[in-house]
Amino acid sequence: MILGYSSLFPPDASERALPDAAAARALMAERRPDILEWMQQRRQRLLEHFGSDVAPTLDRAGDAFLLGLARLGLRHGSFGNDFHVYHNENHVLEIAGRRLRAYERVLGYAALPLNDWLKLALFAACHDLRQREPIDVPGPVGGNEAASIAETMRILDTCGYSREHDRALYVAMELMIAGSTFGMFAKPPSNSAEAAVGGGALARHLPGWLDQIAPEWRQDPAVDRALILARIAADLDTANAGESFPELADSAIRLCGEREMRERRSLDSPASALPCLSFLSNGQERYFFELHHFSSREGEHVFGAGKIANAPRVRAVSAALRAQFATEAPANGNAVIAAYRQLSGS
Repeated sequence: MILGYSSLFPPDASERALPDAAAARALMAERRPDILEWMQQRRQRLLEHFGSDVAPTLDRAGDAFLLGLARLGLRHGSFGNDFHVYHNENHVLEIAGRRLRAYERVLGYAALPLNDWLKLALFAACHDLRQREPIDVPGPVGGNEAASIAETMRILDTCGYSREHDRALYVAMELMIAGSTFGMFAKPPSNSAEAAVGGGALARHLPGWLDQIAPEWRQDPAVDRALILARIAADLDTANAGESFPELADSAIRLCGEREMRERRSLDSPASALPCLSFLSNGQERYFFELHHFSSREGEHVFGAGKIANAPRVRAVSAALRAQFATEAPANGNAVIAAYRQLSGS
């Protein structure tokens, strides 16, 4: 579409193993029927608000959502052999089930068109599809996000969407996923386009970057709407900052564990002690106070008060964790996580 990543990342074994929505539905019926039940409940709520004539639209979007969730669960979740404690099928439900539901309750369905609600759910299912991509791409978009974009385009194709007729959907998914690239893990800038990008979610900086690589976007209404949705989606992805403090702390613990796994450090090993201590103290303060910013009015309206309430607890728990290990280093990462759990009440 706009960024041209589709041809860079071919299908992998997980994509071939779950080629379509029927295969995904069969897997969910066997392994997670609760997900199918949750999807049916959300479908019913949308039907009640938008009317029964939107049923075909909901069904096609549901197929794409289910295929994205199942692929993530097979590739990095509990259905496969490369389990990621944060980026798995439950993270999809964390976003689509808990955070998007908060948007629905607080903003009301009338706040957005039906297609926007469906795009946000698809974002939840597809933005983290790939987590181990060795290929980098030019610009500030992460390699995992670029690969997730490429697979998402194929998921939409498979589920009956058309790149010509449904172009607005493809553009929205492309820019929403690109915008979820987060500055805490971004590579250092190597050109003027990247240097303009600050910390936090890339979504806030997409217009300036697009001005440099594709300035004609300003005459494209589909891109304009996609950039708005990218900001709303970025706030869904990082809404842990404004959720209850135990939920924020739980997400930090899972990210910490996944980070150590990716670095091939066992949480039982002394080598994981100081990295975990840094991540759960200084790292949480940096994420919360320096890198996280609300990208949309909608996100701030729903989660802003929660972030304000969490601020003193983030500082207090981080300080207490540092103090607990100030005179004697932790034995390993598990010791740090246990102390953090106790201090945070998670």
